Amino acid sequence: MRILFVHQNFPGQYRHLAPALADSRANEVVAIGEEASLRRMQGFHPRVRLLGYPQPQGASRQTHHYLHSSEAAVRRGQSVARLALELRRHGFVPDVICAHPAWGEALFLKDVFPTAPLLLYLEFFYRGSGSDVGFDPEFPSSFDDRCRVRARNTAQLISLDAGDAGVSPTHWQREQYPDVYRPRIEVIHDGIRSDLVSPGQVAGFVLPGGRGTLRSGDEVLTYVARNLEPYRGFHTFMRALPAVLAARPRVRVLIVGGDEVSYGRPLPGGGTYREHYLRELGSEIDLGRVHFLGKIPYPRFIDVLRLSTAHVYLTYPFVLSWSLLEAMSCGCALIASDTAPVREVLRPGHNGLLVDFFSPDELATTIVSVLADPLATQPLRAQARRDIVDHFDLATRTLPRLLTLVSGLAAKGLAGH
Repeated sequence: MRILFVHQNFPGQYRHLAPALADSRANEVVAIGEEASLRRMQGFHPRVRLLGYPQPQGASRQTHHYLHSSEAAVRRGQSVARLALELRRHGFVPDVICAHPAWGEALFLKDVFPTAPLLLYLEFFYRGSGSDVGFDPEFPSSFDDRCRVRARNTAQLISLDAGDAGVSPTHWQREQYPDVYRPRIEVIHDGIRSDLVSPGQVAGFVLPGGRGTLRSGDEVLTYVARNLEPYRGFHTFMRALPAVLAARPRVRVLIVGGDEVSYGRPLPGGGTYREHYLRELGSEIDLGRVHFLGKIPYPRFIDVLRLSTAHVYLTYPFVLSWSLLEAMSCGCALIASDTAPVREVLRPGHNGLLVDFFSPDELATTIVSVLADPLATQPLRAQARRDIVDHFDLATRTLPRLLTLVSGLAAKGLAGH
């Protein structure tokens, strides 16, 4: 097969699928992405050819603010189309195109390759109510926000109309898409390397600033997000910490995540959410025991999970983080928000514990109970690990399904020539 991957931050969700297809010398794999991202991916796989486009110009000041993302998407789609035309001119016509449509890159692919089946990675369809927008009363949304979010789906809707099939990582994420498209969307998660992301002993985890070394058996509370922001419940977690620190004088808290904003809005007055909540809580947060690790290398992240006595995952109804499933795969004692799509993978009393997203008190009480008796959570930890191996393991569960989907689409495309 000839397979074309398109993702502005390649490999993104294709970090396992693209190499698996490229491993076969019978396949030819090309990936298109933004140049800045691809520069970091040199050496990704010797048989994946990388083609980059420069970061497109953003919307002008005269563009209506509802259309900022749409204008940027068209520019990005145009950049991708130009590279695709070059590929076609040099004889490369894909049997399957795998593309993430959220940023506009899939807009014009079928115009360049009309006979190539287009498989879309459908991560999230924005809605003015019922999911993330308007969920958190501390950060209220306006009528203008709801209109802007509806318009933000423009690029996805055009791409969906051109697409042949889709894949979503959870049932809830699939259900956010309009009814008319759902029959074409399969639910297949990206997959977890449960052989590598697994329970294990940590002999020495050196804390930044010379503040000591942690080892397996120490009392450790962990929290992970790409960036520390309300969408991932950072405010609820921080407000739970004073009670936890008071009740558990030996606990160390490891917080992984950057200070940028991935999903929500920046603070109106500037600064970071970390700084904001540290100011709010003041001396109630003992920075001798609370360690902000920032963004860390992946092996060090896995060590954080392996050290964890209790792990907290909170989220708005939004995209499910890889980190939740990775924590389950490491056999963490999970304390998570009772929100979609968390409920799809975490069942209270079975493989974890669920709490009210908006209740720091309930979160603190649950954390303290887990820290006080870690042996009591051993069945939950073991079941969390089993559920990942049984349902989300890359090698035995998700990757075979994805490969079957891609090869099936290629066969249909060839039959249609």
